[in-house]
Amino acid sequence: MLRNGLEPWHLLIVALVVILLFGSKRLPDTARALGKSLRILKSEAKAMASDGAPPSATFTTGPQPPRAPEPPPHPRTESGPDPVR
Repeated sequence: MLRNGLEPWHLLIVALVVILLFGSKRLPDTARALGKSLRILKSEAKAMASDGAPPSATFTTGPQPPRAPEPPPHPRTESGPDPVR
């Protein structure tokens, strides 16, 4: 049935159809986004294998904003028990 399989001209026709459907301007952006996604997947899989823990659900791409410092604990007075509210 498929004695010859895919020949070079079959691949050429498929490439032309893809270019006509998606346009030549969107293809580089799509390939770049796909490559970035694969790099993230690879780094998360490597981190999961080295840590033994599941990867985080959030992906960060830039520097994180500084966190606000936590307020100091409220000093307790030695005047007696805490009032019940």
